[in-house]
Amino acid sequence: MGIRKLTDTDAAELLRVVTESLAHLRPWAPWAAGDYDASTVTEFLAASEDGWERGTSFTHAITVDDAIIGVAAADRPGHADLVEIGYWLHPAHTGRGHATAAAAELVEFAFALDGVHRVQIWHDEANVASSGVPRRLGFTEIGRRTPPREPAIGRRAGVDVVWELRR
Repeated sequence: MGIRKLTDTDAAELLRVVTESLAHLRPWAPWAAGDYDASTVTEFLAASEDGWERGTSFTHAITVDDAIIGVAAADRPGHADLVEIGYWLHPAHTGRGHATAAAAELVEFAFALDGVHRVQIWHDEANVASSGVPRRLGFTEIGRRTPPREPAIGRRAGVDVVWELRR
């Protein structure tokens, strides 16, 4: 398992992985609620490249044997000392430690960025699987926020759980 920067050459594979994962992601990810087609992938990859160029968002493919099994991102939400990380996996690859390993790599990536002293992971409180990642990596729960930043859809409880790890 590893992470690497997503590129335009990943479009077809990413479309397949997302499409196969939509039913799994819809209860948790508002971006997965609608259709996901080739133009959506193209827009996502263009936005990802722009984020890398601006130094504000760093989207990575999560891979096993060079095949994409999910996506992980490190975002700088406007606080110079903070990076937020997020992740999702194809359902055939959950429960194997891949999200934790990807998040661990992103923590190292984030702390290597200039001025970053805090890394956060946010998830809905009903997403028990996502809560395991920050727990295993030594993050501390620092708060629960209502209303949530994203709509309470699917299985979401509508409460954001915020975890933080400090350098």
